[in-house]
Amino acid sequence: MRKFETPYMADWFAISLRWIMLIGLSVSLGLGQKLDPATSWPLGLMIAWNLVMTMLASMSIRLSEHRRISFVVDLLLAGIFYWVQGGLFGPAFWVGLLPILTSSIFFEFFGAVLSSVLFSALIIYSGIEAGNLYFSIFVSVIMVALSLVFGFLGRRMVLNIRQNRSMFLDSEDKNRAMQTERMRAIYELTSAISSTLSYKRVLETALDMSATALNPDPEQLISDPLVSMVMLFNSGKLRIGFARRLTNADMRLTFDAAEGLLKKALDDGEPISLKDIGYDPELGRVVALRTCTSGYCFPLRSGLNVYGVLLYAHPTPNYFNTDRCDLLDIIGRQSVIAIQNARLYQDLVEEKERMVEVHEEARKKLARDLHDGPTQSVAAIAMRLNIARRMMAKDTKLATDELIKLEELAHRTTKEIRHMLFTLRPLILESQGLAAAVQAMSDKMKETYNQKVMVNIEERVATQLEMGKQGVIFYIIEEAVNNARKHAAAETINVNLRQMEAGIALLEVIDNGVGFDVKAMSQAYEKRANSSLGMVNLRERSELVNGLLQIDSAPGKGTKVRVYIPLTEDAADRLHHGRSK
Repeated sequence: MRKFETPYMADWFAISLRWIMLIGLSVSLGLGQKLDPATSWPLGLMIAWNLVMTMLASMSIRLSEHRRISFVVDLLLAGIFYWVQGGLFGPAFWVGLLPILTSSIFFEFFGAVLSSVLFSALIIYSGIEAGNLYFSIFVSVIMVALSLVFGFLGRRMVLNIRQNRSMFLDSEDKNRAMQTERMRAIYELTSAISSTLSYKRVLETALDMSATALNPDPEQLISDPLVSMVMLFNSGKLRIGFARRLTNADMRLTFDAAEGLLKKALDDGEPISLKDIGYDPELGRVVALRTCTSGYCFPLRSGLNVYGVLLYAHPTPNYFNTDRCDLLDIIGRQSVIAIQNARLYQDLVEEKERMVEVHEEARKKLARDLHDGPTQSVAAIAMRLNIARRMMAKDTKLATDELIKLEELAHRTTKEIRHMLFTLRPLILESQGLAAAVQAMSDKMKETYNQKVMVNIEERVATQLEMGKQGVIFYIIEEAVNNARKHAAAETINVNLRQMEAGIALLEVIDNGVGFDVKAMSQAYEKRANSSLGMVNLRERSELVNGLLQIDSAPGKGTKVRVYIPLTEDAADRLHHGRSK
């Protein structure tokens, strides 16, 4: 036995003809009052045989030499039935039509004639036995004539079956080829995503692959009127970045996404199909869409990030069926991944450039601090040593007083250098934590610059921060305190770190100095290329801990620097989502 993927229609035709013949034989026996077990048992065998054939056909199973076995069994059972029922003068002498019909299906013209000849031999033999040779010859001639008709009809039927089967297989091959082409398109798109970090190239590839996957036939692809485009947000408006079958005028259009299909797709975040896309309030301005009756829009969105939409349109009303929409969904999701990867890569590049700028600014700051502090002090010491050396020859007492002042200046310079070294790498931060490091900085500010810095850090908050974040927060505090010392002329600077709410800490650096106009200062920062970038450093370092920076100040009112620091990922989402609103 052998199992096939599809059923054989010839088997089902043969089974159906057997059932018709068996019903006719049963009726003939009933009318002739011959339907008794003693003489009708061959009919039971034929019914059982057809039941077996029906069961095998339902499971698409065929016997080895299936057609020959069917021919022999049908002929044998029909002959037995003919002989048991009384031969030529029995109520169902026409049973010979059964093997003729089935053999005409399995072996066409040749099978039908062979069956009629073999069964005619049985009829003639029974006619000789009954003494009625001429009648048996007459019946045999009719049987052979019918076999010619059935053989011709069987051949035509089998040809039709083969033609339909060939068309079915061709259709299957075509569908398989289409699926293969679609899988190839998805594979090429995925390969393009993995081989480049340019989302522009990937989106252009997505449009080409969409057209290929939706219409795999190369000959029809050229004339296919599918319109496709990628719209991306730029300055708050949707602009057409890439497109197929759009005019130059269409490419210059912009969209607010305030109504119609675009608004609904972006608001819901789900793909949308649309009929009469040419009448959409916003998309109706696109000339290429005015002949289209159906459209499909896929939003390029991931979480809270909205990049744009993929839009397809076609003149055929029901062009975007379930299969095509599923395929476009796959391409759309791959496009979103490509945009995310490109944005992440761009963020890494910008972060690298920013880190280089931060290091360069730190180097410049160190150079400025050395120039404004220890370098000037060392130069002053050298000059005053020269003065003291000359005074030694004229007035010893004045020279001694000068040397005392020089010693004080040397001590102050040493403290400044130690303070700079401390701020460059506070070892106490690594060994004792943030609170101890900020307190040590406060002590050095008092010792070096006579600047009063009050520290109030909740230890339970500091312990929730990773060591890397503690380092960044220390430098935020150090930057804000230094800015207040240098520019605010503050008597007192207060540093507070406390728990504001669940998962969020608040860092405050408050001074009672002269204050400044925050808005004017921010606007002027881009033009202050040679000045300190204290506010920029504060903002960038706040972003490193995923925090939010807020500076409140006014002339004569002092300054408050606040940094909201999330302690968990959920708190970060809540903090930034609140900001986005």
